[in-house]
Amino acid sequence: MLNALEAVRRGTRLVYSQGLRRYVFLPILVNLLVYAGMLGYVLGEFGGWLDSWMAMVPSWLEWLDWLIWPLFVVSLVLIVFFSFTLVTHLIAAPFYGFLAARAEVELTGREPIDDRGWLKTGLDALGRELLKLAYILPRMIGLFILSWIPVVNLIAPLLWAAFSAWVMAITYLDYPMDNNKVSFADMRKRLSARWWPSLTFGGLVTLITWIPLANLFLIPGAVAGAVLMWDQHYRQLPVLRR
Repeated sequence: MLNALEAVRRGTRLVYSQGLRRYVFLPILVNLLVYAGMLGYVLGEFGGWLDSWMAMVPSWLEWLDWLIWPLFVVSLVLIVFFSFTLVTHLIAAPFYGFLAARAEVELTGREPIDDRGWLKTGLDALGRELLKLAYILPRMIGLFILSWIPVVNLIAPLLWAAFSAWVMAITYLDYPMDNNKVSFADMRKRLSARWWPSLTFGGLVTLITWIPLANLFLIPGAVAGAVLMWDQHYRQLPVLRR
């Protein structure tokens, strides 16, 4: 059975082959510009954010500064990572949808079940990203609040890591599912039904996104890898109902 690492490896090799490269370089350029802008902003503000967080630690926990400080740093980095990821994917979503559709033909020999034109496909992709945001942001805010609660926030980095894997699974596996008319609600149920492939794939994509600059060139491979995961693990599932 196909695993996440093999899917991304095969997907990366495909997207830089002749015929698919044109779907790749524009999103890379867009992400590079967003990456540079957000990195400059974060580097300027990071110290102030961290000082504000540390000022909220009660005096009776000051003896745990050696542990709380790195946990705050990890939590803050994860929050910045999520913000960057959400912005870049909102901008690049239409391009990734087209890339996933083309990759599905190349990798599986099947056309996506999609009769929309290019313009409607692009607009629908933006709408789908807004659905993802509506699902992700309340949970992200809940984790952010948890990160400010003394003692309880000690487990926040672990929760952020698990949440990151789940969000990346939703983000990337949704591209081929949207192209095949799988609703957003049904997509989440399919991911839950195959929770291990979902989390391992999402976890691997999370690791990829943490590789500075190289992640910009590996992310399109993750889109094509998601097509392979869809074909092997999720396509055959029936429409799932509660």
